[in-house]
Amino acid sequence: QVQLVESGGGLVQPGGSLRLSCKAPRMITSTFNQYVMGWYRQAQGKQRELVAEIVDSRTSNYADSVKGRFTISRDNSRKMVYLQMTNLKPEDTAVYYCNARSGRNEHWGQGTQVTVSS
Repeated sequence: QVQLVESGGGLVQPGGSLRLSCKAPRMITSTFNQYVMGWYRQAQGKQRELVAEIVDSRTSNYADSVKGRFTISRDNSRKMVYLQMTNLKPEDTAVYYCNARSGRNEHWGQGTQVTVSS
């Protein structure tokens, strides 16, 4: 069973920054390398949406709403994926989920709450 463990959420004021981390402790490194890793979020009363995903160091995609503010990265040797969030806005408030997908295989973390409020 693939396990994804998120951390780094919390309460931050508008304009602040947070870094989310996701680790896949039970994956072997060669398997982790094959997965597209992503971050999704779900605000209360809304559908889950893609925030950013990364294939490798040269290929990543972002939702329009976070372009220029969020940066996704991965460290394959540590089986980690990160989401650096800057200039946070109240509308970024949501539960953020780590996602791993490869072919028909897809796995989710439990989620971490991010709240942007003054």
